[in-house]
Amino acid sequence: MEKKSNWLEFKAILDQHKITKLYHFTDRDNLESITKNGGLYSWMDCNRKGINISKPGGGDLSRSLDLKDNLQDYVRVSFTREHPMMYVAMKEERISNPVILEIDPEVIYWSETKYADSNATRNEARVGKRFDDFKNIHFSSVKVHKHFDLPEEEQPYFQAEVLVKNFIPLEYIKNIGNFGIPIPAQPKKVQIKNPYTAQITRNTPTAFIFLVDQSVSMKRTTNLYGEQITLAEAVARIVNKQIYDLILRCVKMNDIRHYYDIAVIGYGHDVYSGWNGTLSGRDFVSPEEIKNNPYKKITVREEVRTRKGTQIKEIEKNQWLEAKCDGYRTHVHKAFNRAKLLLENWMKDHHENDCYPPTIINITDGQFTDTSREQLVQQANELKSMFTNDGNVLLWNIHITPNSVEQVLLPIGKPELKGDKYSELLYDMSSLLPERYNADIESKMNIAAGNVRHVAMSVNVDTSRLMQLMDIGTPTNISPK
Repeated sequence: MEKKSNWLEFKAILDQHKITKLYHFTDRDNLESITKNGGLYSWMDCNRKGINISKPGGGDLSRSLDLKDNLQDYVRVSFTREHPMMYVAMKEERISNPVILEIDPEVIYWSETKYADSNATRNEARVGKRFDDFKNIHFSSVKVHKHFDLPEEEQPYFQAEVLVKNFIPLEYIKNIGNFGIPIPAQPKKVQIKNPYTAQITRNTPTAFIFLVDQSVSMKRTTNLYGEQITLAEAVARIVNKQIYDLILRCVKMNDIRHYYDIAVIGYGHDVYSGWNGTLSGRDFVSPEEIKNNPYKKITVREEVRTRKGTQIKEIEKNQWLEAKCDGYRTHVHKAFNRAKLLLENWMKDHHENDCYPPTIINITDGQFTDTSREQLVQQANELKSMFTNDGNVLLWNIHITPNSVEQVLLPIGKPELKGDKYSELLYDMSSLLPERYNADIESKMNIAAGNVRHVAMSVNVDTSRLMQLMDIGTPTNISPK
C-alpha cells in the first residue's frame, strides 16, 4: 500500500503514545466471510462485490449517516477494545458473539486513510487525511479502559477513528490466525474452525463461575426429592452436586487433573466468595483443591441407579457452598462486576489460547434491585463480549421458583416469553448458545432442538429442571490425555 510522504511523523506520534494496535469489532459468525474474501471491506464495497455480511455491526441509521458524510467506502477502526458501539450492536441484537480484530497500525500511514477525533459521523467531528487531523485525536482519552472513565465532555473523543479506504487485507489483521483460521494463500479454499469445539486439557483449561442469589426471598420452600426445604438449601445442594460432578470428570487414575478453574459467588445485599471452610474467601479454585477441602458432609436425598432401576436414597455428600438467605436486596450487578474481574485476570493467561470459553451460570429467584435494566444488559454484554480463540463467554440466567407455573426453557425467540418484562430482561442478558448444545437439550430436556440456536435462559424452573439445565450448561470436552 502506498504510504503518505510524511508517514514517519505519524509513526512518531504512535511511538510517543505506545500505540501498537488498532481494533475492529465484528461477530464471530463473520470470520469465515472475512477470511474467504481476503480481509475487511467497507460495507459499500461488500455491496459492490456481492459479499453478504452475516451479522453487520452497523445498522441502517449508521449506514445512512455514512452516506450523508460520504464515508460509505471506509473501514472504520478504533484505538480501543471497549468500543461503546459494540455494546449498542449487542443490545440491538445485530451481533451476539463479538470478537475484537487487532489491526496493524501500518494502515494509519496509507495515503487514502482519514482520521476522526470522535465518531466520524458526529456533527462536531473533525475528519481529514492530513497530519494535523491525526494530531487532533485526544490520545490520552482513547487509551482509557472505558469511556465512562472520562469526564462527560471528553467521552465523545474516546471514539476517535481511523478510516481505511475500501479494504484491509488479511495480513494486516494481526490476530486473524488465532481463531483457527490461518491466513490462506488461496482464500476460497480455507478450512474454517468451528467455535466451541476445543478440547479441555491441562494446557488449555476452561472456567466455570456459579452466581447464586442468597437474598431473603430464597427462604421460600420447595420440593427436592420429596423433601421440603428452602430454595436456598435446594440451590446449594444442586450447585454442590454439580461441583462434585465436575471434579469427578477430572479424575484420571489417581490423578486429579487441572482441567478447569471453578468459582462460586454469592450475592444478596453484598457480594462474596461462596466457598466455605478452608476455601473461604477464595475466588477460582482448582478441582484438586476443591476435592481435598470440603466444608462439611451432610446426608441428602438423591436419585441413585440400582439393579432395580432408579431409586431415591439417602447418601452422604460433600458440601462447599452453604445455603444462605439473609440479604434484603438482590444486587446481581455486584455479582456481575466480581465475575468480570475474575475473568479479566483469567483471560490474561488464556485469552489467546484454544481454550473452551468460560461459562457463567446465574441462579436467582426473582427481581434484581438497585440497578437499571440498561445497566444489567450492559454488564451482561461486557461479560459476553469476552472471548478465547474458541468462542465467547457463555452467560446463563436461570430463574427458579417454588410455584407450579408455566416454564419457559431455553427459548429460541422472544415471542415465547409472551411479553413478560422480567423474562425479556433475562433473555437480553443471556448468551445465544452454539448448536453443539442441542443434542443435550434434546436428550435431557426432551425439547426438539433441530438446527436452531437456543438462548441460555429459563424462567419458572423447578429443582428437577434446574439440575438438567446445570448439567447441560457444564459440558466438558475433556481430552483423554
